[in-house]
Amino acid sequence: MLLMQASGLTKNYGVTTILSNISIQIQERERIGLVGVNGAGKSTLLQVLAGEASYDSGTISKSKETRVGYLAQNSGLQTNETIGHEMLSVFAHLVEAEQELRQLEQDMADPKIIDNEKRYKETMERYATRSEWFREQGGYEMEAKIRGILHGMGFGEFAQDTPIHTLSGGQKTRLALARMLLQEPDLLLLDEPTNHLDIPTLTWLEGHLRSYAGAILVVSHDRYFLDAIVDAIVEIERSAAKRYPGNYSKFIDQKALDMEQQGKLFDKQQGEIAKLEEFVNKNLARASTTKRAQSRRTTLEKMDRLDKPQGDLKRANFQFEIERPTGKEVLRADGITYGFTPDKPLFKDISMYLRRGESIAMIGPNGTGKTTLLKTLTGELTPDRGVIDWGANVKLGYYDQEQSGLTPTNTVLGELWDAFPHIEEARIRTVLGNFLFSGDDVKKKISSLSGGEKARVSLAKLMLLKANVLILDEPTNHLDLYSKEVLEASLLEYEGTLIFISHDRYFLNKIAERMMELSPQGVEYFLGNYDDYVEKKRENVEDLAEKNRIAAASSATTTTKTTEARNVVPVYEADKQAKREERSKQRKLEQLEQSIAALEDQISELESRMAAPDVLHDYVLLRELQQQTELTRAELDQAYEEWEALSE
Repeated sequence: MLLMQASGLTKNYGVTTILSNISIQIQERERIGLVGVNGAGKSTLLQVLAGEASYDSGTISKSKETRVGYLAQNSGLQTNETIGHEMLSVFAHLVEAEQELRQLEQDMADPKIIDNEKRYKETMERYATRSEWFREQGGYEMEAKIRGILHGMGFGEFAQDTPIHTLSGGQKTRLALARMLLQEPDLLLLDEPTNHLDIPTLTWLEGHLRSYAGAILVVSHDRYFLDAIVDAIVEIERSAAKRYPGNYSKFIDQKALDMEQQGKLFDKQQGEIAKLEEFVNKNLARASTTKRAQSRRTTLEKMDRLDKPQGDLKRANFQFEIERPTGKEVLRADGITYGFTPDKPLFKDISMYLRRGESIAMIGPNGTGKTTLLKTLTGELTPDRGVIDWGANVKLGYYDQEQSGLTPTNTVLGELWDAFPHIEEARIRTVLGNFLFSGDDVKKKISSLSGGEKARVSLAKLMLLKANVLILDEPTNHLDLYSKEVLEASLLEYEGTLIFISHDRYFLNKIAERMMELSPQGVEYFLGNYDDYVEKKRENVEDLAEKNRIAAASSATTTTKTTEARNVVPVYEADKQAKREERSKQRKLEQLEQSIAALEDQISELESRMAAPDVLHDYVLLRELQQQTELTRAELDQAYEEWEALSE
């Protein structure tokens, strides 16, 4: 089923065309990734489709029944409500229905209503109808849904009464996404939903969106995320859109093939044109060949000439160089401990060893101290204890994800020139041109730049530094897909040593040779890239489960032998008694589970009977069934209490 269709959309800001003749169709359950360079109009298109922005021409159509959910970039919840109240508000219609059901139950027990046959019958019929509607609408699952979504989005440890206004900007954005997932609209329009998410949350979100019942149109710079969930890519380039089947990696391959084929067709046609023009120029004035020359000229005039493939839009172009190499041993660190308070270290006893040319990635949940650890390595922070020993000839280059090293009042040109006053202006301008700052762009104030532009200025400074050890904190943040690819290519050619933090799993797969996982329990190293790390973690979990099984079996055997050797009779009797008690407990649990299942079936059957048309008109029978239902529910509650007590 077609959920939404846009045809010929055009959007201008003044004399600048942002979108030109854009057409897109979104079918039921489709997952479409929207890509393009920063400034291509991706966010604008989402705003237009969501009805949040106007457009100059074209049409948008969707069925009246289609519910659209739109999550703007960094659009956190702004409310004084608590987390629990805000999430429950999604189910306001069910909460209201539940309150009505409780009131109807009280009414059915009210002697005044019981004595009024007509009113009692109406109350029973209303209760049966609303009960069935409540069940069909998922009323009994709403609490579980809320808990599941909050846990998946990283709020599992947060109290439900936490005021939302006390959360950080990133947390508010995650909560806005959680709320939208609970709403389950038919079409999700998501603008950079993976911002502010750590890897575990990203992994959960991918799984949730893969099984999502609605359709998804998503803007994301996370290539791993796009590969995992989308089945089509729409690229906006030069204000126009083109659709490609498959995920992001398939899109890259297909686009390269398309460009190659277009180039061959263009070259072939140019060859034909050159031959025709040469024949016309040589033979038009000769009487014997004039007619043939005129015929070829007519062919040239009627030819549908192909445009020369323009290739990709201008992209950043840079390469990291080093002045001189380091020694073979680049870093040896032992027992690094740091805390903002003496009694609660953020991390402790961290040890690291790096050799020349290695590339190591730091990963781990937010809040484990990855950025702080990098700052202790650069010397910006002093560890509480431990030793950091850099090797010979080390020259550090540090990329700060917050761009705190930039001076807001500087121009782009002044920022680089202040850092490298010995380099002539022409060279500085050439470098800035490679980072897509040309003409008057170099006169822009740092404070007026976008996140992506600031990132490119910082990378330009880093390139000019010619450091032989690069320490990078989330270097792909704010970069568009194409700038990420250029950064990856330059780092793959880099001859120095690399330490970096990243949540970009595609980037981790390309660049990392070793993974360093930081957690509250300490640090653990894994050889290889991100996919290797995931596979090793899975193997470790399986190995641990197997070891526990073997250890349990071995422990039971050892315990028996030791017992027999010490005092066979008393311990043997005690062991028999313990086993009898355990078997009795297991039997009781099994009996309770069977009883619970039977009671739940009885309640379901009673509710179905109460909703039957013939019962609705028999208020005596309906009342009896209601009483049976209440008694059965009481038995079920008691069974659950006993089961929980035995399970502890």
